[in-house]
Amino acid sequence: MTSVLVQGGNAPLGAGRVVVEVTAPKQLDVSGLLLAQSGKVRSDADFVFFNAPNGPGVTHRPAAGGAPDAIAVDTAAVPADITRIVVTASLDDRQATFAGTEPTATVRDADSGRALFTFTPPRLGVETALVVVEVYRRGAEWKIRAVGQGYANGLAGIAGDFGVSVEDAPPAPPAAPPMPAAPPMPSGSPAVGKITLDKGRVNLVKGGSVSLEKAGKPFLAAIRMGLGWEPAAHGRGIDLDASVIAFDARREKVDTAWFMKLSVFNGAIAHSGDNLTGKGGGDDEAITVHLEGLPAEVCGLVFVVNSFSGQKFTDVKNAYCRLVDAASGEELVRFDLTHAEPRTGVAMCKLVRQFSGEWVMTALGEYVDAKTARSMVKPAAAML
Repeated sequence: MTSVLVQGGNAPLGAGRVVVEVTAPKQLDVSGLLLAQSGKVRSDADFVFFNAPNGPGVTHRPAAGGAPDAIAVDTAAVPADITRIVVTASLDDRQATFAGTEPTATVRDADSGRALFTFTPPRLGVETALVVVEVYRRGAEWKIRAVGQGYANGLAGIAGDFGVSVEDAPPAPPAAPPMPAAPPMPSGSPAVGKITLDKGRVNLVKGGSVSLEKAGKPFLAAIRMGLGWEPAAHGRGIDLDASVIAFDARREKVDTAWFMKLSVFNGAIAHSGDNLTGKGGGDDEAITVHLEGLPAEVCGLVFVVNSFSGQKFTDVKNAYCRLVDAASGEELVRFDLTHAEPRTGVAMCKLVRQFSGEWVMTALGEYVDAKTARSMVKPAAAML
C-alpha cells in the first residue's frame, strides 16, 4: 500500500534501494545532493544532476520512455559521513514558475518497482525550484521526509544554499529573494550581506535577523536565551513569565517549556524557573536550548513573555532578550524592546532552522493579548 505523506511528515524508508521520481505538468530537472552533518556538501562532487549523474550511492536517472526524471539512492553505498540526501526539482523553462503546477514525488522500491510513498507539496507561487523530499539517517535507520521547500532563484539558489559552487550549477536566472513554501524552514540563497556572528556581538532591531554561523559553519551547540525586565513603577512587582514554544514545519506546536513545565525533549530545552517580580540584576528568566538535541521535527522556536498577573507591558521597562553561548557565557545577540504596548503578551524573538541546518534568530517584538504561553501558540505560529 502506498503511503501519502504530508508536508513535514516522515516515515521509515522501508527499502534499502529506492528511486525518487518527480513529475509535473511542466518539464523538470531533478537533482540530488549528498549532505554531511554540517548540512553542506563535502565538495561539488556530491551534487548529482544531469551533467554529473553519478555520486557515491546516488545516481541521476534521466527521463526516458515515459519514465520521469529521478534520483536513485542505494543506502548501503552511501558514505558513512553523509547524513541525508535531498532530492530537488527545478523547471526546465527558466522563465516559468511552479504556480498551479505542483510536482509530485513518488518513492519506489528500486528492486520491485512498488510505490512506497507519494508527496505533493501545497500550492506554490513564484518558486522555480524546490527541495521535494529528503532521505536521511536516524541512527541505524533510513527514513524519508516530505519537504516541499521552494526557492525563487532556481537550482542555483538550492546549490548555493548547500555549499555547491554556484558557477558549476546548471544555468539559472539572477537570484531573487527566496519564497519559502513551508515555514518555519525559510531558505534559499543567503542574502548578500547576511549578518552572522563573525564580527562578534550583534544588536538587533525589530525584524532584524542574524545567522548563528561563524566562518560559514554552525557556531553553537547550546544557547541560552536570557530575558529581562524591570517594573516601570518604583518598587512595584510584576509577574512576567518567559516561555519557548517549539513548532514543526507545519507550524504545529510540538511542546512548550514554561514555568509549569521546565524541561522538554529530554532536557534539550530547560527553563530556569519562575521569577515573580522582575527585581534583581541580570536575566530574570533564562531558557537553555541544546540545538543538537532537538528532535528533527522541531524547526522553529518562538520565545515569548507573558504577564500572568494581568498587568500591561506599559507597566514594564527595559525589557530585552539576549542570546548567550551556553558554554562560555558570552553574549552574542541582544534585542532591546524600545516601545511597549498596553497588552499582556509579547513574542520577543524566534529561532528558525533553515533546511540547510543553519539556525537564524529574528527579533520580533510583537505584542498580543495573552496572559500565558498557551494563549501565545496561535499568534506565535503566525509569526513563523
